[in-house]
Amino acid sequence: MSTDTGAAPGGRDPDRRRALLEAADAVIRREGPEASMAAIAAEAGVSKPILYRHFGAKSGLYRTLAERHSRVLIEAIRERMLAADGAPERVRGGVDTYLAMISENLNLYRFLMHRARTEDSATHSVMSTVMQTLGREIAELMVAEGAEADRVRAQVWGHAIIGMVQNAGDWWLDHPEVPREDVVDALAELVLSGLPATALTS
Repeated sequence: MSTDTGAAPGGRDPDRRRALLEAADAVIRREGPEASMAAIAAEAGVSKPILYRHFGAKSGLYRTLAERHSRVLIEAIRERMLAADGAPERVRGGVDTYLAMISENLNLYRFLMHRARTEDSATHSVMSTVMQTLGREIAELMVAEGAEADRVRAQVWGHAIIGMVQNAGDWWLDHPEVPREDVVDALAELVLSGLPATALTS
């Protein structure tokens, strides 16, 4: 979902670091949650100690991958929502972008959200921060546009929406026979039915 690598620590070659991350991406996209450090090292043509040297440890690689791809997810959703005209289109656009990105990067999503997040506390923190950031941005957008004057209530709404969409998205990934637009319609209807009337006309 991204080509950004972040800064290479300790003055290590950023091109080599990028190549290692791309190898990790390739293995994870192919093998999903079962991807191993040994397979990633083999894909990159290096030994596991060299892989660890660049990222500090397995957790360092997981965290870097999480940061790398989460930035792209946040930016895509933000861009789609800000480009939309009015709350209904923002809701639909944000939900559709999220579902599209996780389904198009299924193995990577499952690796980061389930395998790496469960195994590594740092990765768990990164992915939790992603969801909190999205919830906070939705809340701030509601307040800025006058859809909800109460900031606490807006925060509750924003984080509730993100949690609902994430969980519904996980269900949908296990039911690929359901068209994405049907899931978007259902989630958008549920969100919009609870928003204040002023939000729907802003």
